[in-house]
Amino acid sequence: MKTGLLNILKGTFLISGDAPKNWLFIIFTSFLATVMIGSSHSADKKVHQIAALNEEVKELRSEFVDVRSDMQQLKLESTVMHIVERNGLYPSEVPPKQIKVKSQTNSKSQTDLNPQIRE
Repeated sequence: MKTGLLNILKGTFLISGDAPKNWLFIIFTSFLATVMIGSSHSADKKVHQIAALNEEVKELRSEFVDVRSDMQQLKLESTVMHIVERNGLYPSEVPPKQIKVKSQTNSKSQTDLNPQIRE
């Protein structure tokens, strides 16, 4: 056992008769280690990107809620009237009147069909 450990430490397995087989294995394991390290770095990078995107989603969601509440406030009739009054427009004191138009050819048929058109 001591001689096997000493041979490994001295590196005799790299120069012995079956050394090409050992070199191929070392190259293969080095390649696999490189791929594994690159894969873990890529995974870490994606985890950081996901965390940053989650933060951005939280910020945008809170901004959306703020804007939506502001818009709901602006849609209120009292808010609209206040804004329009600053521009010199005021609500009418007189309610609107309905204009009724009668045609001379179909006046009877229209009044029969729609009772609201009658005077």
